[in-house]
Amino acid sequence: MQLNIRVLRHTVLTSVCLLGALTGHANNIQVSSGVLTAITPTQMSVQFNVSWENSWRAEPDRWDAAWVFVKYRTYGGVWKHASLDNTGHLAPSGSTITTGLLTPGTAYNATTNPGIGAFIYRSATGSGTFTANGARLRWNYSADNISAVDVQEVRVFAIEMVYVPQGAFWLGTGGAEQLHFKNGSTEDPYLISSEAAIPTGSPFVGALGELTAGGYNPVGTLAASFPKGFAAFYCMKYELTQQAYVDFLNTLTYAQQVTRTATAPTSAAGTGALFPSNGGRNGIDIQTPGVASTTPAIYACNLDGDANYGEAVDGTDIACNYISWGDLTGYLDWSGLRPMSELEFEKACRGTLLPVALEFPWGNTAIVSSPYAVTNTGSANEGIASGYSTSQGNALYTNTVAGGVPPMRVGIFAAHPSNSDRMTAGATFYGIMEMGGNMGERAVSITAEGRVYTGIHGNGGLGTSGDPDVANWLSPTTGLGSGIRGGTFSTIPGALQVSGRDNAGNPTTTDRSFTHGGRGVRSMP
Repeated sequence: MQLNIRVLRHTVLTSVCLLGALTGHANNIQVSSGVLTAITPTQMSVQFNVSWENSWRAEPDRWDAAWVFVKYRTYGGVWKHASLDNTGHLAPSGSTITTGLLTPGTAYNATTNPGIGAFIYRSATGSGTFTANGARLRWNYSADNISAVDVQEVRVFAIEMVYVPQGAFWLGTGGAEQLHFKNGSTEDPYLISSEAAIPTGSPFVGALGELTAGGYNPVGTLAASFPKGFAAFYCMKYELTQQAYVDFLNTLTYAQQVTRTATAPTSAAGTGALFPSNGGRNGIDIQTPGVASTTPAIYACNLDGDANYGEAVDGTDIACNYISWGDLTGYLDWSGLRPMSELEFEKACRGTLLPVALEFPWGNTAIVSSPYAVTNTGSANEGIASGYSTSQGNALYTNTVAGGVPPMRVGIFAAHPSNSDRMTAGATFYGIMEMGGNMGERAVSITAEGRVYTGIHGNGGLGTSGDPDVANWLSPTTGLGSGIRGGTFSTIPGALQVSGRDNAGNPTTTDRSFTHGGRGVRSMP
């Protein structure tokens, strides 16, 4: 989701004129009406409107939010991430703005620990479409070592997120899920009650108090720095969409695009970026070819494969497949988020409820088994015409794709007119969508390779080659230590179970697969 704010070059910048604005749509969130205004010799106000559907807040600790961040480029320069102040933002009536620092929990510093983005959310209970008009973020452009007169263009991006509050929760259910977590050598679930280090043991002889599991679980210690899900965090409400990945690609250099796509940026217009022929419902195409080593390509959604890009039927809101571990983590670094751990995955699904054996993300064992038929294919209101259940959990997996077209747009079940509750929407305890089925959820496993992860956030930029450059993240090339949770549209229903771990540490999941996507999280500010 992006907004272009083009500014006039002034000798003295006091008020910046808006020359043109681009309003896009992704995950039902929109940003519009941008204005830049100089407020001090070192700071600018970035003003915009943000709105999204199906928003909610239920006191004291249940709400969704927009994660908003800003990119800019100078004349002749490349896109860079804007450093926000910790204070000085303006939250419109009915909203709250909280800065997300580069390193949460430590003191703000304009150069070493700036604001990477901000959360905007309801300040009171309510539900439905939420609009914050005239939101303002304070950009400390001097911390980015530029002058106001050098700024050519600014873009504002927004991602829908869901708050997962601090609290104890259970890993595993005591059921027969594949390779599930448990307490020692018993079949009992394991209680996570803090972020402290956890001893891990053998599933056959482990002592009580040791976190054990079948496979992908070396004996030793899971360090305190590994994110366990007890501490509060935000999780992307939806899987990464194709338009979101297009927005990402269109701010990269040529060399970065080479790494984050499957086809050369110099390829002809209409060539698929992640799959050459728009196969597997991936419609990301090259709209304007790049020039080798100098000029990046321009990408757009073009699901129908014609010469008209970004049309209403071009699949902007379809979950993005054919992305590797490096592609996903590159996007998360660029947006200031981070990968989720597989412990955070279970917390985001189950919440604080007692576990139910063999449960799905919507909290019970009932799942629809009829094939779906799809209407309005490729459009923002792509929906379910038939096969939708009002008495069982809805999800996209192998039994439901015969009449449908996988993958589907994000949030498709929650938007159905018959939806009335968490089960029919296929939603988690906190209201996060499609954590079971559609795309496989990439998460950091507790394998030996995964345990190096310490939950540091993305810094808003990538390395010159296009790889993420964050300390203690997993290798973007091999992805060792990552895995798939929640199943995919091509797996059996058992793979969708919350505590199923049959692919939790599978190193073969690092390729660009037509069934694998992902989402990110961010620790509470």
